[in-house]
Amino acid sequence: MDSSYLLSMVYGYLFSITVETLVLLPGLSRPHRVATRFFAGIWLTACTYPLLWLVLPYFVSAENRPRFLTVGETLVPLAECGLFYVAFQYGRGLTRGQRWRDWIAIVLANLASFGLGEVVYRFWPEFPL
Repeated sequence: MDSSYLLSMVYGYLFSITVETLVLLPGLSRPHRVATRFFAGIWLTACTYPLLWLVLPYFVSAENRPRFLTVGETLVPLAECGLFYVAFQYGRGLTRGQRWRDWIAIVLANLASFGLGEVVYRFWPEFPL
């Protein structure tokens, strides 16, 4: 692993937390304070992003892009929903609808960062994502 890979990882992380936080701020259910929403945007990605960049390539070849993306972009939102549940939902008396809204927001945040990342990569391939 060379330094350009790690630099790309840092840029990608900053890009991801920016996009995902912008989705989570309005997307998470009302009982969560704004500070919690900001924290979730940074923390959830901090927990899963290294797994996607540093661990998953040992199990699924990144050269097989469709398989890598399918596995990674499925596991990451699931893991983030689980982390969010344990940290911010469990035992907090949220309604079923509020829990589902939070999980949908997390999935949409991940889809947004992935989709916008693909657009950036397509139209600006030299950007280190």
